[in-house]
Amino acid sequence: MTLIKFEPMKDFETIHDRIQRYFDDFSSFGFNMNENFYPRIDITEDKNNINVTAEIPGVKKENIKITLQDNILTIEGEKKKETEQKEKNFYRSERMFGSFKRSFTLPEEVDSEKVDAKFEGGMLQIQMKKTAPKVKNEKLIELK
Repeated sequence: MTLIKFEPMKDFETIHDRIQRYFDDFSSFGFNMNENFYPRIDITEDKNNINVTAEIPGVKKENIKITLQDNILTIEGEKKKETEQKEKNFYRSERMFGSFKRSFTLPEEVDSEKVDAKFEGGMLQIQMKKTAPKVKNEKLIELK
C-alpha cells in the first residue's frame, strides 16, 4: 500500500496562483489602471549562479538600470510612448508604456563583483555568481 502525504495547504497555494495569474493578466483585458507595466521575470539557479531573465520588449538599453544592494536585485526602466500623430485614427491600442521598477530578494548570497548582464532582442539576461555559504556561528547559552 502506498502512503500519500496529506497537504491541505497545497490546494490554497493552487488557488492563490490562479488568482494571482488573473490579476497579472488583468491588463490583457483592455483595462489600463495606471501607466506602469511590469515585465515578466524568471529567476533560476544552477550550481554556481543565480540567473535572471526578463522580457522587456520595446525598451531601449539606455533606459534600463540594474542595481544589486544587500542581496536585493532591482531592475527599473521606462518604455517611452511614441509621439502621437494627429492624422492617425487608432482602432485599437493595447501597448503599455510607462516606467517600471521590480525588486527581488535573491535566494542565496551572490558576489556583487561577479555579475554579468546582457540585453538584446528585448531580453535581459543577468548572471550572478553565488558566494560560499557563510558559516553560522552558534553559541550555546547556559541557563542560570
